[in-house]
Amino acid sequence: MLKTTQVLETPPVERLLNLWAQRYTLGMNRTLNQNSLGSKLLESASLKGRTLTATKLKDNILTVNCQMGWIQTKTLYAYIPNVMDLTEARRITQFAFRVYKKLIDVYQKSPCADEALTDESFSNLELPAIQELAYALEPTLLVFQEQHIASKDWRALGFMTTQLNFTNKLIAKKLEPEEKILLAPYLKFVEEQVAIPWQRVCAASAKYSVDSAEFRLVEEMLPAAPSIASSVYNRLLELFPEYRSRRGHLGDEDIAHSCIRDLTMFQAYLWLCLFEGTIAPIQQELLPLCAMVVQGVNIKWELTEKWWQVLEQEILNRINPQAKQLIQPYTKQVQELLWSGRHRLGYPEDPLRNNHFSDFQLNH
Repeated sequence: MLKTTQVLETPPVERLLNLWAQRYTLGMNRTLNQNSLGSKLLESASLKGRTLTATKLKDNILTVNCQMGWIQTKTLYAYIPNVMDLTEARRITQFAFRVYKKLIDVYQKSPCADEALTDESFSNLELPAIQELAYALEPTLLVFQEQHIASKDWRALGFMTTQLNFTNKLIAKKLEPEEKILLAPYLKFVEEQVAIPWQRVCAASAKYSVDSAEFRLVEEMLPAAPSIASSVYNRLLELFPEYRSRRGHLGDEDIAHSCIRDLTMFQAYLWLCLFEGTIAPIQQELLPLCAMVVQGVNIKWELTEKWWQVLEQEILNRINPQAKQLIQPYTKQVQELLWSGRHRLGYPEDPLRNNHFSDFQLNH
């Protein structure tokens, strides 16, 4: 979940902020300069080009895409009766539109949107400073999140990333190839910001020195998050080659995207727990949120266990013995939470009562 976070300017925080920002690079290389796409990128990245893209996306296109994103989300979760009535759906759609309108405003006013942009500055195209982007979007995203929390059906909170994911895809279909490259980091950021607590991880590092074992571990592992998530996902494909969710096969591109994002989310929550010295963020936020989405869904417990086990093992395989001693108390507590949740199925007051959290990843 997204929470307002005070970020102090300390060396550890600054170093992690830089690593966080690297998640949202444009994914370009210098060879693009030599072809027509490279030329179009320069045009689209200029102030005029970004204004044209923003104008195209605003108003009707964004409104329709936000509505369609919600319709697709509702269709996916249609097996849960009466998830949300029409009035609530319309309200949440309106707030989703506000999120994307703000995102497009930020994109249009990016420091890169300079009429003097030249081939020499091609490789310098990037997002605004990550904290500036986070602060610019935070008020709108928090209100959007609050609409889900305020829903008559509390499970709607778990649908946020689903709606944003669908809307991102619909928006991307309206873009030219060069516009997709430029906007992709922004769309990725907005989807991750409501789910992955990277900003909180960065802020929580303020009480550590750059030489501390805790900081050194997270500084090493944060850039490895995509590789870890991909490795775990591929291992799950090997373990469950025939698995299908309501959205499709585990190997489908869209499901792979959601799985890898959520495996990254689990990593970020683990590092947040390490910095804060408590398992509370996972216990009070992550597992209950996952349980919201999968209430009433019957899935093999084997998959639930393997999801965490494979992720834990992948992390432990990449770190030294001293680092293992730091995080194993937390990973063991997560195992205990999952085990206790498994044996308390059916208790309405227990947020872990269904605890089939892995289907959360595989169904949105």
